[in-house]
Amino acid sequence: MSFSTKTFIVYLVSGFSVAVLSALYLTQNTNDHKNSSLSLQLHGSYGSITDKTWPELKPSWRLALASIIGFLGSAFGTVGGVGGGGIFVPMLTLIIGFDTKSAAALSKCMIMGASTSSVFYNLRVRHPTKDVPILDYDLALLFQPMLMLGITVGVALSVVFPYWLITVLIIILFIGTSSRSFFKGTEMWKEETLLKKEMAQAQTTFVNSRGELLIDTEYDPLVPREEKTPMQIFCSNLKWKRILVLMIVWVSFLLLQVIKNDVKVCSVWYWVLFSLQFPIALVVFWYEAMKLYKDYKKRMNTGNLECICEASIEWTVLHIVFCALCGILGGTVGGLLGSGGGFILGPLLIEIGVIPQVQYI
Repeated sequence: MSFSTKTFIVYLVSGFSVAVLSALYLTQNTNDHKNSSLSLQLHGSYGSITDKTWPELKPSWRLALASIIGFLGSAFGTVGGVGGGGIFVPMLTLIIGFDTKSAAALSKCMIMGASTSSVFYNLRVRHPTKDVPILDYDLALLFQPMLMLGITVGVALSVVFPYWLITVLIIILFIGTSSRSFFKGTEMWKEETLLKKEMAQAQTTFVNSRGELLIDTEYDPLVPREEKTPMQIFCSNLKWKRILVLMIVWVSFLLLQVIKNDVKVCSVWYWVLFSLQFPIALVVFWYEAMKLYKDYKKRMNTGNLECICEASIEWTVLHIVFCALCGILGGTVGGLLGSGGGFILGPLLIEIGVIPQVQYI
């Protein structure tokens, strides 16, 4: 059974749509009910809980267990490129006792800390196969603006949605991600088992051009890779112009969020500041998308089949739009549920040809 990124996205959109429409239907029925006692009962069952739950943090077995789970979740999350939100949110709600909205917000802070340390460490690591930076700045400039735009939308929705609906959406997300991981792991296990058998057969029947059996034939590359110091690797992985563009986008979003907090909610200026985030993200995305599209067309016209970036897909308009939608959806899920956009972008990058060592960075 195949569980591709497109199938996973269709599942998420369908499940989230059904949950949100059900919430609207239940809320409408609650508001239209004329019986005050029954209306109050329905509101208690289906409405939003306004009180936040912040437990008092005292030294206890719960805090110790949460610390261990948080450490392991951060370790495994950064390795897989998903951030660890799928572990942080259940841990914060079930073990420590935070409400779902607070757990989602705290999860994003924990993911940011783990991601910062991971990026700083991996900037001192060489690309495993090429003499290029291990961080693909083309893909970063393509996905990051859409990801931040989706996070903004997700955070806004988290304020509107009731607590029980966020819990339902988290359950839908985790069912999909766990199922997808299971099927993907099964497929990879079968492929690796088949590859291992083929390699074993090749070793037993490997002969040269004269029909002589060759055993343990290992060759060193004719031109070995140039050795570099950690500082040289660190400097070669930094592209300051690209980093400056990413920082401008991030700072612009940050300033708009800070200014928006001092403006009355749902006022004219509130929506103006909220809408300004869209052109900022779209301009950067459009510039990078046009660059990839033109380079792809130019190479196809000249017969050059070399990949433009780490991704090996054809950079057509349809694929670029699909990447944009995945970025927005990943950011929305991350901002709303605190899981991080890696749950969607990570598998997507693998499917478009990015190797795992580059994908999780």
